[in-house]
Amino acid sequence: MTNFFDALETRAPVEREAALLAALPLQVAHAKQSSAAFAALLADVNPAEVTSRAALAKLPVIRKSELQARQQAARAAGGNVFGGFSSIGFGAAMPRVFASPGPIYEPEGTAKDYWRMARAIFAAGFRPGELIHNSFSYHFVPAGSMMETGAHAMGCTVFPGGTGQTEQQVQAMRELQPAGYIGTPSFLKIIVEKAEELGLTLPSVKKAMFGGEAYPPSLRDWFTAHGIAGYQCYATADLGLIAYETEARAGLVLDEGVIVEIVRPGTGDPVAEGEVGEVVVTSLNPAYPLIRFGTGDLSAVLAGPCPSGRTNTRIKGWMGRADQTTKIRGMFVHPGQVADIVKRFPEVARARLVVTGEMANDTMTLQVETTCSGPDALASKIGEAIREVTKLRGAVELLSPGSLPNDGKVIEDARSYK
Repeated sequence: MTNFFDALETRAPVEREAALLAALPLQVAHAKQSSAAFAALLADVNPAEVTSRAALAKLPVIRKSELQARQQAARAAGGNVFGGFSSIGFGAAMPRVFASPGPIYEPEGTAKDYWRMARAIFAAGFRPGELIHNSFSYHFVPAGSMMETGAHAMGCTVFPGGTGQTEQQVQAMRELQPAGYIGTPSFLKIIVEKAEELGLTLPSVKKAMFGGEAYPPSLRDWFTAHGIAGYQCYATADLGLIAYETEARAGLVLDEGVIVEIVRPGTGDPVAEGEVGEVVVTSLNPAYPLIRFGTGDLSAVLAGPCPSGRTNTRIKGWMGRADQTTKIRGMFVHPGQVADIVKRFPEVARARLVVTGEMANDTMTLQVETTCSGPDALASKIGEAIREVTKLRGAVELLSPGSLPNDGKVIEDARSYK
């Protein structure tokens, strides 16, 4: 197993799917029993019946805004700081608690590699016995701890560099000679440029694992030119690792401890394979059992297995944000409202609401894909539905199937803001 973190990565896809679906009803039952929030949210759900992806898709999507609102309401009432979502409380079972912007508070449990980051660190080329320079933040947010616990689980030593103090980061790298770096790509670029400014080199830093921001090909090429092989991972403070890049550089491979769906923004409806939508994750973490948690990120499933030999599903990576709520003529219009309109018309396959003009003098047009033979009548009915759902008037443009871009956009704000 020198090329893979463990045998789970090369399981037959049918074996993996069977294992995930066997764990699913148990996790739903655990969430209902140990989490007050899910006891309420899934009150009418029989966990024993949630044994397929189709059954999972019928459960509500819990988005970050709702998690935050429930946390705030619970704290205001003197209740659970986690809004009833955590199955563990302060004390020995929770060595740390973190805060993300909002604020949203996240628990850290005691399980080895609690955030499941070791798999991604291994895929980035790190091996047991190496020293890693970790420049993710160790304050408030869990990023520093996520990477440190993953590195420790893999048998690595960590230098907690954190953020800032660039010259001291260079000095530590020069003297400690770490095998590589973990942090944001922009900060490593700053460190390397500072070293060059000081007339120094960092010969030991040959590999890196990045997260927290975009890692475009241009930046990857810059690191390659400086002798550093950088790989990206996709993780959140709520869920831990979701997916990671491999040496194949062909999308991101899903982690083994999550069930991932791609749904149409504003809904909980799974999209066809390859279509861009919101990443929704069910975590198998018993300490923080998030069921159908909407990340708010856009991505799409890639066809076929990873050339690296890993057999889990691949996604394209981060492709933007799913929350496209837009204010039009003083009214907020949500992706879910567009979905409500589409559901009224079986002959409509996909739709996109395009807002044009200038602020305070804008127009909206609902572009719909359809094979309907009676376009005039359909357009009129859709126009009525737009007004009923959004309380605004909008034009309707009928398009042939496949006309709309596959970019996950349900609402496109094309207004001029001059």
